[in-house]
Amino acid sequence: MKRRDLLFIGGRVVVSTVAANAIGHDSVFGQEAPGASRELLEQRVADVLQAYDAQGNHRTGTSVDDASAEWLAEQARRHGAKVSLESFPLNRVDPQSCYLRVGDRRIDSVPVFDAGFTGAEGIRGKLGPLGSDAEIALVESEAAKISDPGIEQRDQVLKARRSQHKGVVVLTRGVRPGLHLLNAADFLKPSGPPMLQISSSESDWLRKMAAARTEATLVVYAKRTEAHASNVVAKIAGTNPVLGPLVLMAPRSAWWQCVTEQGSRLACWLEAVRVLAANRPARDCIFIALSGHELGLLGIEPFIRQRPELVKGAKAWIFFGSGIGVPRQPNLVHASDEALEQWISSALGKEGLSVNARVAHDARARAEVGPVQQGGGRFVTLACDSDVYHSPADRWPAAVDVALLGRYANAFANGALQLASAS
Repeated sequence: MKRRDLLFIGGRVVVSTVAANAIGHDSVFGQEAPGASRELLEQRVADVLQAYDAQGNHRTGTSVDDASAEWLAEQARRHGAKVSLESFPLNRVDPQSCYLRVGDRRIDSVPVFDAGFTGAEGIRGKLGPLGSDAEIALVESEAAKISDPGIEQRDQVLKARRSQHKGVVVLTRGVRPGLHLLNAADFLKPSGPPMLQISSSESDWLRKMAAARTEATLVVYAKRTEAHASNVVAKIAGTNPVLGPLVLMAPRSAWWQCVTEQGSRLACWLEAVRVLAANRPARDCIFIALSGHELGLLGIEPFIRQRPELVKGAKAWIFFGSGIGVPRQPNLVHASDEALEQWISSALGKEGLSVNARVAHDARARAEVGPVQQGGGRFVTLACDSDVYHSPADRWPAAVDVALLGRYANAFANGALQLASAS
């Protein structure tokens, strides 16, 4: 039986273990040279993506999230890094019964995690447009764009949060029809009426029901459970600890399997661990893989709180953005200064890649880079759009181009080595 076949049998725990062992088959403790063959690089990338996809839904604070943290920590250890798990608490949302019933149709789906919830009995009333006298409003989110972070929660969704409706149905829009979940930016301070996210493939029918003010029942029943999630922190000691460290950061939790959103980042993250550990750079290199990404970026605050001097003290923060390696998608780079923008342009160029679009240095930074920018730290990040962003369709192998992701991973790893080796 082929090794790839083994990845899809025997249960999720076994799948993760098998894939984890496979990753180390050609590089143990960084002994492989940075100029290894393209085939081995692509195999390492594919192994990471396969293992990550097979683990399941990577929602923060769940058993999958916990197992994934252990798996990632073990991969970093295999490459020679010193690794720890840093735990932080959260009140996890556990959906119980979440659906919209209109006539004899019931649509089960996912709540908005930073809005209100109903009791088990739900809400009954007319379904109608936002701003109408209907008890339950029908609204649409916007399709996510890397050039406009957070756009999916503006306009109708934002107005619905502030409305007097007793409940809200959110038709989630993406580039493709489907269920594209909203991140819970205000997870620690939920607000607004209960909201249920429903696939945009139901749009035409639900618009007709709303126009007719059809009676409906909305149930958004969930419980909160005290839980913990973990950031994976790895360190490669440099030869000159006086120099400011290099920080390499990637979120690792999200909705669904999220192969291109998070798996692609982790493939780049691990390749950088491997290359830097094998070459003993001058600077300390600190790697952080954050949980809590989809829930208000929960993981970054406890990480920085334990080491506030790192924000400004680091040589640079490299943030692996989402969608790296998605086929036929341009990239977008945001650097805090010209020097780091030139650095990433040069690193990509060595792999035959280019910067497709740039954000102004002083523009508001996206995601977990925000606190670094606010604290005066230097940073650079690259992200790409994806047609399956926050969708169940973000799966291995269809959503990602392994060869392209391998080139990005190599560019980041060797570029990071150059930064970490400079005085």
